[in-house]
Order: sequence, then C-alpha cells, then structure tokens
Amino acid sequence: MMNFQVTVRYGGHQQRYHTFTVDADDAKAALKTAASQLPLDIAADVDLVELRIAVDPDARSYVGGELP
Repeated sequence: MMNFQVTVRYGGHQQRYHTFTVDADDAKAALKTAASQLPLDIAADVDLVELRIAVDPDARSYVGGELP
C-alpha cells in the first residue's frame, strides 16, 4: 500500500482547495478511493483533481539541514 495526497480545487471564481490522503495499491485505486471520500457538498464544484504520492515528512530532506 502507498499513501497518496489528493488535492481538489473547487468554488468557481472564488477558488478553494480541499486536501486529504488515501491509502491504495496504485493510482487507479487511489482515484477511486478519493472519489468515494470527496465531500458531497463540494463535488459538483470541483474542476481539478491532483494526485501525488504523499511525502513522508520524516524522510524528507531540507535545504540547509545537517549532512550525515
């Protein structure tokens, strides 16, 4: 299983974003899970969906961080 981050844009001219994560075996399964978890009150106003593999914050390296 992989952890995916889903970001949806909604709201027409007053764009807003809703971000959440889903666990799935692959992108296809992640999109299906995301669709089922999308809040009904914004579903009709969504115009963009972005799917990314979620970054593990503990494994992320930062500029200026200590080198091993």
